Amino acid sequence: MPCPICEKRKAERFCPAKGEKICAVCCGREREVTIDCPVDCSYLISARRYEDEHHRQLPADTPLLGVNLPSDIIHIHQQLIAALAFTIAKFCAEHREATDLDVLAAMQALAETTRTLMTGIYYETQPVGQVRRELYAAVSAFWIELKQKQAQHGGAARKDSDFFYLLVFLYRMGLSRTNGRPRSRRYIEFLRGQFPAVQELKRNESRIIVP
Repeated sequence: MPCPICEKRKAERFCPAKGEKICAVCCGREREVTIDCPVDCSYLISARRYEDEHHRQLPADTPLLGVNLPSDIIHIHQQLIAALAFTIAKFCAEHREATDLDVLAAMQALAETTRTLMTGIYYETQPVGQVRRELYAAVSAFWIELKQKQAQHGGAARKDSDFFYLLVFLYRMGLSRTNGRPRSRRYIEFLRGQFPAVQELKRNESRIIVP
């Protein structure tokens, strides 16, 4: 039987996403591009092992690469970075259509907005796309609520600069985890792996911890 995608080559690999066999070329070419591959696909797992051994080089003009992160920012704010990652994982658990590129676009836009705010100017850099805008809003709301709760408890005010640096850190982590394919969810899967109970997050809507 010919491959149902190219209709030329022999269909040899069973594709769990399509429920039928496709050819090896289309498997490699369309994987996480037009095919929504399940995480347990053996060919996807093998491809990711290969990607781990051959790290892709990011273009020099990749956004936010020029930002110098304070050396102690992650150590000082371990709980906050975990809470931010938790917020992203929660959102993605509730929005199955979200991809790595959606997360990266939302984090980049929110980081750019925060950087502008740090100069005393309020100007929002909204990402394009509904899922991206909703994630942007969810993380932004988390930060606003956290600052409000901090003020209510009489704690030291949270700095927008810390939020900016942590967003940049999460953005760069995402760049290193994803393979850049349109339907890749490798970074999202990594974040979910940090929180085994992520599937139960809908039942626990108020879990912001105020240190």
